[in-house]
Amino acid sequence: MTNLAAPRKIIIDTDPGQDDAVAILLALASPENIDLLGITTVGGNVPLALTQKNARIVCELAGRPDVLVFAGCDRPMVRPVLVTAEHVHGKTGLDGPTLPDPVMPLQDQHAVDFIIDTLRREPSGTVTLCPIGPLTNIATAFERAPDIIARVQEIVLMGGAYFEVGNITPAAEFNIYVDPEAADIVFKSGAPLVVMPLDVTHKALTTKPRIDAFRALGTRVGTAVAEWTDFFERFDMEKYGSEGAPLHDPCTIAYLIDPHLFSGRHINVEIEVTSELTRGMTVADWWRVTHRKPNALFIGDIHAEGFYRLLADRLARL
Repeated sequence: MTNLAAPRKIIIDTDPGQDDAVAILLALASPENIDLLGITTVGGNVPLALTQKNARIVCELAGRPDVLVFAGCDRPMVRPVLVTAEHVHGKTGLDGPTLPDPVMPLQDQHAVDFIIDTLRREPSGTVTLCPIGPLTNIATAFERAPDIIARVQEIVLMGGAYFEVGNITPAAEFNIYVDPEAADIVFKSGAPLVVMPLDVTHKALTTKPRIDAFRALGTRVGTAVAEWTDFFERFDMEKYGSEGAPLHDPCTIAYLIDPHLFSGRHINVEIEVTSELTRGMTVADWWRVTHRKPNALFIGDIHAEGFYRLLADRLARL
């Protein structure tokens, strides 16, 4: 699909993670659609010391050491301890291929300050936030500078679930569970929200032919993506008994490039923050049984073949 509109200015807020890495690569491979203003990192899949390092590793893999990478919050807003996911992503967060340590610099500015300054500097309604990890940085920025909320063009995030329920607890998806209070702030902010829940990402699995297509690119990027997916899909295949693993985070970038690959409903989504049993649950009013005001486009379906074709076509450029 050709997009004649100006590229969308975005900030990717991330906790790489193999699937986060693929999302970053997809954005960097799509300059006609995406103007990546910077990458902000947060503690999530692995601690902040690794997520900021991993983001720079991915930029260098893509041949883009010029990208600005910022370190942000290292723990949730309220909960005293960060919950991580080494059991899925390995001890580095990018287990699979062996990639060199980054030499490009980490920016001195805090990620939250970069988000605030960027939204104040750019024309109102021209910057999209793409959080693909816990929402700590975004919520902290909104709390510290509420004037920026009205300046956000859109927030396209990966997080939550409704029909698929939870992947870290019986009721909660990982990104929301790690910092439910932050998610609550973002979902109540009034900023336009597009949500990529597990319901969608579980419909786009990394089958063997899809991984083979990445490997067949014959590039460092293609090989790395194939080895990343080989690594983390073992966990999901064993857990779900599925033929592959979901590539969660690239769905956000794919939506910005070609929204026609996705369909969903504009509904109310609330975050459970108090219950011990369901803390971090995204209570999505999919069937519109309440009178609560819709606050999110909650995506329900994806054209999986089109999504993987887009990924392979774009990654081939790097």
